[in-house]
Amino acid sequence: MTNLRRVIHLLLLLGVFTIAHEAISATASSSNPEAIVQAQVEAYNAHDIDTFVATYTEDAQLFEHPAKLLAAGSAQLRERYAARFKEPNLHAVIVKRIVMGNVVVDHERVTRTFPEGSGVIDAVAIYEVQNGKIAKAWLIFGPKALEAKP
Repeated sequence: MTNLRRVIHLLLLLGVFTIAHEAISATASSSNPEAIVQAQVEAYNAHDIDTFVATYTEDAQLFEHPAKLLAAGSAQLRERYAARFKEPNLHAVIVKRIVMGNVVVDHERVTRTFPEGSGVIDAVAIYEVQNGKIAKAWLIFGPKALEAKP
């Protein structure tokens, strides 16, 4: 009976360590700035406004670099991107990514439907991640390249 108790005790300890390891791993991945920004890009490409906004803090700020405020807070982010997510061709490709600490810098190539027609625009996006969410983002836009009309 003593051996059986030891085995049960050992199994319980292993279970506790496994649960603790999974919790630590989940916390580490949820605070990984690159993973958070990647989740935001995937939500953008899926046109999933709820998941997209959830990657940002409630009081997040979005700027056109260097300091032109485009949106502040979840409601303004949702409003800004809800219309964009209705564009059927909306899609971002990450050309290059740099990660340094809690800052992620992406060179993005975005396909969109502009008022003048469909096309592509390059942008640099600088994301500052705090406590597992994007707190601030700065965008630098390149020129639009419109598709040739037939």
